[in-house]
Amino acid sequence: MPDHRAVPARADCVLRALVDRHAAEMPDKPFVVLQDGGRLTYGALRDEVRSAARGLQDLGVSQGDPVLVWLPNGIDGLRLWFAINYIGAVYVPINTAYRGGILEHVVRNSGAKLMIAHGGLVERLAGTDTAALETLVVLHGSPAPVGGLAVLPAERLVGAGDVLPLERPIEPWDTQSIIYTSGTTGPSKGVLSSYAHLFAMGNALIADGEGVPFLGRDDCFMVNLPMFHVGGTAPSYAMLVKGGAIALLEAFDTASFWTTVKETGTTSVILLGVMATFLVKQPAIPGERETPLKHVIIIPLTAEGVAFRERFGTDTHTLFNMSEVSCPLIAELNPAVVATCGRPRKGVEVRLVDAHDCAVAPGEIGELIIRTDSPWALNHGYNGDAAATARAWRNGWFHTGDAFRIDGAGNYFFVDRFKDSIRRRGENVSSFEVEMEVCSHAAIREAAAVAVPSQFGEDDILVAVSLVEAQSFDPAELLAFLTPRMAHFMVPRYIRVVDELPKTPTRKVEKYLIRQQGVTEDTWDREAAGIVVKREKLTS
Repeated sequence: MPDHRAVPARADCVLRALVDRHAAEMPDKPFVVLQDGGRLTYGALRDEVRSAARGLQDLGVSQGDPVLVWLPNGIDGLRLWFAINYIGAVYVPINTAYRGGILEHVVRNSGAKLMIAHGGLVERLAGTDTAALETLVVLHGSPAPVGGLAVLPAERLVGAGDVLPLERPIEPWDTQSIIYTSGTTGPSKGVLSSYAHLFAMGNALIADGEGVPFLGRDDCFMVNLPMFHVGGTAPSYAMLVKGGAIALLEAFDTASFWTTVKETGTTSVILLGVMATFLVKQPAIPGERETPLKHVIIIPLTAEGVAFRERFGTDTHTLFNMSEVSCPLIAELNPAVVATCGRPRKGVEVRLVDAHDCAVAPGEIGELIIRTDSPWALNHGYNGDAAATARAWRNGWFHTGDAFRIDGAGNYFFVDRFKDSIRRRGENVSSFEVEMEVCSHAAIREAAAVAVPSQFGEDDILVAVSLVEAQSFDPAELLAFLTPRMAHFMVPRYIRVVDELPKTPTRKVEKYLIRQQGVTEDTWDREAAGIVVKREKLTS
């Protein structure tokens, strides 16, 4: 068992050491498995990474320099991430959906002089203030002039000769990456992550709350979440640490999911948001339990997530994580309590506090704050934003900005982002809990609950929903479904059907847009329909 109070050794957590060791010990073992049947062994990975690393050095990249990578999931993106870290530079991925102001903000905030981008994205840089950026290397496309940048072909990333010596050894506490948050309420923040932080996150992702791993060298983790997100980087790093494999996909696809699991030998996967719901709501197919998939990490744990195990015969896991932390809450194997995030894992201390960092009373909702036994197991700030860093890291704890509650058994439950809280009829309502119940209806694919102004003060509740394909839908029927399942003050007044919920480039719902639109002409109003939901009267 690892000592959770110590910083991991270089040989155990620094990417360069891991790549070199695995290539020496098992050069013919696959690290990457592709949908088309392609394989990349540890030996070949090291050769490609070292070639690209020398190419980066020839372009002037030095240890500690940030390098922007604007590529979709694939071998190129993985190879360049590893090459950047191999020479001790800082990997700074950009969401492939970014454009306009958010793209300009990330480029400027990163301070990078070099960007590596897919040819299909480069035109978005036109008219953008690229700040310190000097050089652009284009993959999968012909280089074309972009402002005052030196635009180079992909061949420049193939170095001739061995990797040049580093100024000093790469340390566990060195900055490994800058991952940008979604920025739903303001500019995206660049999370500073060390090798020790990513190591802690990856290890916790594939282990129980005591730190005992459920995956190892013989496993293959399907990576269908983007590499510009910890959902893609953490499992990739976890399997690198273990000497296992990843099945690298560009994105999640419901229709091809089970075929891909079988063809790639996938034994584990993260199902984020509604992915598990999509799969559970698909018609049954022959042999759907006869796959190599053994472990599924479902975040958040919905009713469909609980049903996933019974239908598909896998073990299920759930946890709470964000870019800044390292899976501080982990549930027991095969959790049955819907919406639980689990309990603090070994080596992590958490508290629920009020606005002044004082602990809330048992049963009350408070902000989750975190600290760890091991140095560097959490983020070390926000890039170029000292004020945001100070706000998050006050009084010696990292403040998540998330509201949680704890039950009598010690299970933690995510309630809401504080900015999304709803106050109705003197009660605090969790938009997350409303959405969980709404999504239990067979016709609902996704839901977002928001507060809208009430004529009586405080809030009324509006739920925007998108529908499962080919499902009929009656708002009054949904209301009848919800009324016995939730407290009367949680039952929505307004229901609005949309084709798709608005989302950030990292696929988080932009609730502020739904709030801004408010009660539109096509919104159904239960009070206008003559439906009244009242508190149940009890007799003594």
